[in-house]
Amino acid sequence: MSTLAEIAALLGEPRFNWSDPAPWDALEQELGMVFPEDFRTVVDAYGSVTINGQLYVSHPAPHLPHNLGDEIRGDLALWREEDMAELLPAPVGAGPGELMPVAAAMTGESVFLRLPDGASSPWRVLVQESDSFSWVLHEMTFGEWLLAYLRGEDVTVCARNLAPDGPSFRTRT
Repeated sequence: MSTLAEIAALLGEPRFNWSDPAPWDALEQELGMVFPEDFRTVVDAYGSVTINGQLYVSHPAPHLPHNLGDEIRGDLALWREEDMAELLPAPVGAGPGELMPVAAAMTGESVFLRLPDGASSPWRVLVQESDSFSWVLHEMTFGEWLLAYLRGEDVTVCARNLAPDGPSFRTRT
């Protein structure tokens, strides 16, 4: 079973199902990077959503009120400020080993994709906890990380009391 199929089995069938690559292409050109396929696949399937009433994930379509491009630009500016940058193990940006902010949680965590160091290096997920000023690097792709989150595994962002009836999502408006 594919990661998206496993996510859908837990979260519910996606309803956004975006197929136009133009917003991704424009954002990737602006940032100077290409997002990992599993991240694009999940976001294209679900769009801009709140998962379990906690995790905010956005799509890059510019017509959406919560779009990934606007959120990344704001987060990059925030995380480049000196007092914020020292809370992370690497700079934010689109270079090898840098961190790209891609999601946030209402419980204060920021979720980053860690860009590969080289062509054969994997993508990873880093979560920064604002309440403890600590971070955790998860040795998994975004799809694997989201699947673990939905299963209730400890992936730094986990508040099962926010989804007592199991995983769910709603469109961000």
